[in-house]
This record gives sequence, structure tokens and C-alpha cells, in this order.
Amino acid sequence: MQAERPGLGDEIVRRIDALAAISETPDHLTRVFLSKEHRAAAELLVGWMQQAGMLVRIDAIGNVCGRYEGLEPGAPCLMLGSHYDTVRDAGKWDGPLGVITAIACIGGLHRRGIRLPFAIEIVAFADEEGTRFASTLLGSRAVAGTFVDGALTGRDRDGITMRDAMVAFGLDPDRIGSAARRPDELLAYLELHIEQGPVLEAEALPVGVVTVIAGATRLAVTLRGIAGHAGTVPMAMRRDALTGAAECVVAVERLCRGDGGGLVGTVGIINAAPGAGNVIPGLVSFTVDIRAPTDAHRKAAVAGITAEIERIAKARGLDLTIDLTHENRTAPCAMWLQEQIADAISAEGYRVLALPSGAGHDGMAMIDIADIAMLFVRCRDGISHNPAEHVEPADVEAGARVLLRVIENFKPKA
Repeated sequence: MQAERPGLGDEIVRRIDALAAISETPDHLTRVFLSKEHRAAAELLVGWMQQAGMLVRIDAIGNVCGRYEGLEPGAPCLMLGSHYDTVRDAGKWDGPLGVITAIACIGGLHRRGIRLPFAIEIVAFADEEGTRFASTLLGSRAVAGTFVDGALTGRDRDGITMRDAMVAFGLDPDRIGSAARRPDELLAYLELHIEQGPVLEAEALPVGVVTVIAGATRLAVTLRGIAGHAGTVPMAMRRDALTGAAECVVAVERLCRGDGGGLVGTVGIINAAPGAGNVIPGLVSFTVDIRAPTDAHRKAAVAGITAEIERIAKARGLDLTIDLTHENRTAPCAMWLQEQIADAISAEGYRVLALPSGAGHDGMAMIDIADIAMLFVRCRDGISHNPAEHVEPADVEAGARVLLRVIENFKPKA
């Protein structure tokens, strides 16, 4: 049966390159939600879905939705998806690989005249990264019916609200609810995505089956000391907010490194004021991102890290504020779907490796209305959110063959 399937890798790579050419600037790939680049990308995806034999629409949030009917019109669907927005100065594979591979698989079925006992839908989510309005998973939350209207008041770096951006794009913010799908319309949600990490490469494997999407907690920490002259305040009398923050950063690393259970912690942003070379910093703010394979593990780690930051601040005489800015629960992949992906990987001749996802994905929203699963594809050096992000053509082909096999042999949950 494997020999009957035409190769899809070359087509996928060509389309990845075509989509990557749609960017704010020619030198750095940036394609954010509700931009003119978003519109151009959506139109390109619409055309590819139509060529694959799908009925296509753009929904109320800007997701591109295609449906390939089954043997019986109106049947529940196996939903495939990923996102087509990017971070700033992005790589071209994160998100689009899942969308374009799914389209290629359905196109292959269409060319062979194959219809299945269920429908297949592809959703190219308009916003997963949250780059423009600092609210993630906007597209998939709308489909899951969990979109929070408060996100409409969020502003981009030019001061434009999401509501105004939607109107300018030609969408009605008051109709976002119409994008929501019912649980009985979906058999499952499945996403192919680059790993964004080094595990598959270390294991010399092109693909892997995901066990869980790790939950994440993000904190905004502010330390207030006293700014002072760098030459006149004795060391023992200083309330230096930056040295306190430095101790906190090292504490986050120490606690996470010593965990041994998959806990990861990152301080990604730090700002010090007043920001002069001859002034003791009196005010410092920084972010903390904590992720773990289970919610209980993550919450315990956040409590421990918070307690350590509080201890450091008290010992140094610093005033402390900690705000919770983001929290996503862990999203486990359904075992019955994991087993079908594993069977397809094995049937394609690869050793099956199960691994967690430390990055967030649209499945974290879709799990509210369907069982979810993910297929990871190896990326070079584990690099992502970076122009150096790369997938070898042979791995693109491997991922497509596994995904197509899953689709063709999909068995709905009993």
C-alpha cells in the first residue's frame, strides 16, 4: 500500500517557500494576525484547498477552513490543523508545515478519487502565536467556543485595537461566536508540527508521536530598590534591584535544572531603570515562563520559585510585585489517537518514539471540544522561532506519508 502513495514532499516544500514569501519585509519573515500579509496568505491557502477538492471559507476570526466530504455528506469530521501566523523574524516551517502537509494529503486523496466514511476538515488558524495582540490561540479559541471578548480591546504596538483591526480586515467582531464548532461535529483534532526541539534529531528519527502539550505559567516580576550614585553608596548599604533580579534569575535556573522531571524555566525579558552606567538600578522588571508535563508539577514549581523570589527580595530589602500574566493547562493527547499515529509510524518503517511538547499549540484550545493528538517532524538542531529553522525534504516526505496513512486508516473512537 505504501508504494501506491505518490510522493508529496516536493509539493509541500514548494508551497512552504511560496507562503514564506508573504512577509512584512523581504529580509525577515513576519506575518501577523489581521495584516495585509495575513490576507494574502489566506487567499493563497484558499486556492490550494480548492485545488485539493475542498469547499473553502474564511470564518469570522479569519481562519481558513476547508472541508472534504466523506461518503455521506454532512458526516462528522476528522479535523486537521495548524496556524499560518508567525512570530517576528520567524522561520518558515512553524505552523505552515502542518497546514500545507494536510492540504497535500487531501489533495492526494482527491486526485485518486478516494472518499472516506467521515469528512476531513483542515483549519489554518489565523492566530496562534499572539504576536500582534499578546493573546495566544485566538483562532483556535474561536473554533472551540472559548474566545474571550476582552481580547478585542488588546492593542498592537501601533495602538490599534483588535476590534478595529478586525473591522479594517473586513470581519465583524460581534460575529466571532459564529466560528465556534460543536463537539458532535468533530471526531478528533490532529496536528502535524515541527518538533521545535532536539530530541528527534538526537534519536535519528524523522517523526515522533506527542504524548502531551505542556502547560505554561508566565509571571511578570517587579523589584523596587533605591537608585543611587554608583560611586557614593557603599556596597553594604545598597538596595540594588538589578543584583536582586540577577539572583532571582539564577534561582529559576537552579530550581528547574535540579528538578529532573521535565520542568523548564525561562527568564526571557529583563528591564532595568533608570538605565545609566553610573546609577545603581532602582527598578527592575523581568518575566518568568514555567512549563512542565503535568499541571500539578508546574503549579508546585511556580509556588517554589515564587517563594524563592520572595525570600531573595526580603533579604535584599527590595519591594516585590509578582503578577500572573498567562496560564495554560496541560493538554494530554488521547491515547487512542496516539496509538493510531504510532501504528502509522511503524508501518512506514520507523521506530516509534513518544515525547512531550514543551511548546504550546492549537490543541490546547481544541481539547475543549475534541480529543487531540500531534505528530512531530524533526527540525535541524531543534531550532525554531528563528530564520535558521529548517526541515529536510526527506523528513517532510516522511511526515506526509505518516499523516496520510493515519488519515486513510483512521478509526473513530468507539
